[in-house]
Amino acid sequence: MVTAEQIAQRIREAIPDAQVTLRDLGGGDHWGATVVSAAFAGKSLIEQHKMVKEPLKEWIRSEEIHAFTLKTETP
Repeated sequence: MVTAEQIAQRIREAIPDAQVTLRDLGGGDHWGATVVSAAFAGKSLIEQHKMVKEPLKEWIRSEEIHAFTLKTETP
């Protein structure tokens, strides 16, 4: 099972200034995330979400993360 800290760490490795807030939405494999980063400035919502989900793709594919809701913001 993937932990909130593991998810946050992967996101921060890809987006070093990211402020990551995670919520377990049930079962340890359904997560809600809010990610705030200056790196999102000028990027479309789709581009922002790709930036966050890319480092998590192996967990998403293997369904260790079965559901992942995401909100991205700039500071």
